[in-house]
Amino acid sequence: MNNKLSISYLFLIIALFFFGCGGTSYEDNKNNASASAVSRGQKYSIDTTESVITWKGSMLFDIDEEHVGYVHLSKGELMIENGQLMGGTAEIDMHSIEYKDKASKNTPVKHLKSPDYFDVEKFPISTIAITKIESLRGHTIVKGDLTIKGVTHPVTFPARMEVQDGIVKANGKLIIDRTNWSIRYRSGKFYDNLADQTVSDDIELHIKIVARK
Repeated sequence: MNNKLSISYLFLIIALFFFGCGGTSYEDNKNNASASAVSRGQKYSIDTTESVITWKGSMLFDIDEEHVGYVHLSKGELMIENGQLMGGTAEIDMHSIEYKDKASKNTPVKHLKSPDYFDVEKFPISTIAITKIESLRGHTIVKGDLTIKGVTHPVTFPARMEVQDGIVKANGKLIIDRTNWSIRYRSGKFYDNLADQTVSDDIELHIKIVARK
């Protein structure tokens, strides 16, 4: 992915796992939503040593040119009541973005941290705050506010989780359109005649969360 790669990134994200996102940027009521999201249940602190987000990006016209890496959480908590997820918040350390092939010296990590993508020096932290929990066909459906580069959008994703012996384990997948968070580098929506240099707007995030009482 040299300088032509997309990613994630993600994020962040995070409390769990995924399936799409949408909506328009907004700030109103965000603080109130975040507060109410964590007001019920018992707090489980996210174990940042065992939790990780795996990001995946690709070129638009060459799906075989896939690029994979990781980004780590700096802190977070989940609220659990009677074995059910009630809310939570998490912060993602954007400085921790790394490429899967750690032995390679020619990775796109520096580019991902640049203003072309996540502008990490200016926006070192991404966040997610859970605002609502629903149930559908045995799956937990999580709704929340995802903030990247100072831009907030709602996201919705299904989560698989279990609570046992004071430990919460959750996994899932979230796909976001990076351009919604002002990441437009080589996006076909904003630049013409990119041809095979076009970077996919989709960033795929696989999230593994472990939280403890």
